[in-house]
This record gives sequence, C-alpha cells and structure tokens, in this order.
Amino acid sequence: MHAMQNTTTSNGVALSDLKLLLAIASTGNLGGAAKQLGVDHSSAFKKLGALERRIGARLFDRSRNGYRPTPAGEAAIEAAKRISDELLTLERRVLGEDTRLSGVVRVTTTDTLLHVVFPMIAEFRAIEPGIVVEISVANAIYDLSRRDADIAIRPSAVVSEQLVARRVGTVASAVYARADAAWAGEFKSASDQAWVAPDASLSHASSARWIAAHVPLAQIVLRADSLIALMQAAKSGIGATVLPCYLGDSEPLLTRVTPVLEDAAVPLWLITHPDLRHVRRIAALTEFLSQRLQREAARFEGRPVA
Repeated sequence: MHAMQNTTTSNGVALSDLKLLLAIASTGNLGGAAKQLGVDHSSAFKKLGALERRIGARLFDRSRNGYRPTPAGEAAIEAAKRISDELLTLERRVLGEDTRLSGVVRVTTTDTLLHVVFPMIAEFRAIEPGIVVEISVANAIYDLSRRDADIAIRPSAVVSEQLVARRVGTVASAVYARADAAWAGEFKSASDQAWVAPDASLSHASSARWIAAHVPLAQIVLRADSLIALMQAAKSGIGATVLPCYLGDSEPLLTRVTPVLEDAAVPLWLITHPDLRHVRRIAALTEFLSQRLQREAARFEGRPVA
C-alpha cells in the first residue's frame, strides 16, 4: 500500500488528512476511503483518530451503515473541498499542460489582419506542431479577463492597464477608391464623391472616427459592419472609404487617393492576460508573433515593402 503524503497546511492539518476526509465523505465508510487512497484500513483508522484528537472534535458518527459526518465534520469536509479545488487550480497552472509546448492557444484578431497573421501561424505550426491554434475573428473588443481568448492581436488607441500589452507596430490608414474611378487621380475633398463607411458597431475604429470627422453625412451611401465589406464595396465602385494600408494596398483594384492620414494612425498591440503570459505555449506563440509582426512594420505603416 502507498503511504499518504504528510505535507501540512499552515494550521498543522496535513493535505493527506484533507484527502482522507473527502474520501470518507464520497464513499461513506472507512474501508472504501482506504481503498480509494491506496492505504490499509488500520492506517486510515489511526489517521482519522489522530486528526480528530488534533482538531478536538468528532468528525464522523460511526454506525453499521457507515460513517456519517457530524456538524464539525461537515464544516471540515466543506473546507477540504475548497482547499482541494484551489490546489487543483494551482496544479493546472504550474504543472500539466501549462509546462509543455502543447495544447490549445486561442487567438482573436480582426478579419482585416487574417492575410497577415495566417502565414505566421503556418510558420509557427511547422516549428511547434504540438500547439493547436484556435482563431476567433471578431471586430468587437474581446474580454481577455474572462478567457474569451489567450492572445489578442488588435489595433487600438487604448488598452486596459489590467492586461499585458506589447506594442508591435503602428497601423496607418488612407483613403482608397477603385483605381479606374474617374476622380481617383484628382481627389480634392471629401465632399466631391460618395463614401462607404463603418456602421455603429465599428465606431471605435480609426477609420470610423476619421470619416465621422471629415465626411459630410449626406455623402455616405453605404454602411457596413466589416472593413472587409467596405473594401469590397469600394472595389465595386460604390464609393471611397478609409482602410488600413496593409489591407487597402493588398487589393489591386484599389488605389490610394490620399497620403497616409496622420490623424488616423493607431498602435498595433499583442495582448495577453497577466495570469497567462508565463504559460509556455502562450508565451511561445506570443514571442513568435511579436517578432514576425514587428518585421511587417513597413506594411503596417503604409511604406513601400522591400
């Protein structure tokens, strides 16, 4: 038989005592608890007696039908469950999968960044095949504190101080229109042509703020909840729009009709939660993405790519 470990808590109660309490509570008798813990009946009996003497209270009423917890026993069992849950949480965090370069990492980013991020994920997967990446595409701000995702890649003017944010670039934007539009080479003012614009769900986006500040409301002929949709609308000739340069420059049918908009630039962040940054698989992907995203500085800033 295996001896129960005698690591003790701060009040002198051994962790093995807590395991014994939980085993008796789950099986209803001392013999079943001893078998569950891998010890002999005599050892379990002596340990329970020693625990009751140390606490100064009877924890179980013994009868022919088994062991029934006393009020003191019920309180002790409840405390044991709570401590056991906390220990399991700690164990999962510092041992198990969190110490291995394997498992799932959840990443959230915008639809506009997919053509930039996916080649990076493919390269990472070739290096670390044990890590499975789950991608969630959403324009809304994800709540990392609730583990909606482990890593966020997002352009944003501000980031919560409660999160660990690494700035990996600056995202520039410009006005884009269909390359063969009659006015594309002679853009003069926002009042001269039709516009397609983000809807209220994208009000936090730099493009939405720029259009709200510079484009007359009467000139907006279409709204959408996705910058990809706005790119497609502009490509179809419906109107001009503001796009991140890394997105607008990737579409051959579009052309920039303005220089980079200085008042529409925003930082690009790689974000994790403080509790997760030391999990090896998350740290590995975070570091890899940080290096690769910083290499794309010219593309993000709207400069010629070498």
